[in-house]
Amino acid sequence: QVQMVESGGGLVQAGGSLRLSCAASGSSFDIGTMGWYRQAPGKQRELVATITRSSTTNYADSVKGRFTISRDNNKNTVYLQMNSLNAEDTAVYYCNTKSRVNAMDYWGKGTLVTVSS
Repeated sequence: QVQMVESGGGLVQAGGSLRLSCAASGSSFDIGTMGWYRQAPGKQRELVATITRSSTTNYADSVKGRFTISRDNNKNTVYLQMNSLNAEDTAVYYCNTKSRVNAMDYWGKGTLVTVSS
């Protein structure tokens, strides 16, 4: 069983920056690709970025060049550095990992990011 706990959300002005963190409990061996997703009000959850255990990254087109995902395998933690934020980035951000043992998806409860224009 893996538990994911996000932190770092909050209110920021347009053009500002925030850094999200997500710590995963459980066996390091169990934790595979980690990722960030977001869900804006009235919209479906969407991919923001993912990072494999070997740090290969993938980004949604809407955040390329502004967001950076990284991970610390020793701490089972994934980060999302968000720069040049705009109102369209306002959403609840969720972290995710897929188990390497049973392929189950584990999700955090989410952290709210609000960008004021």
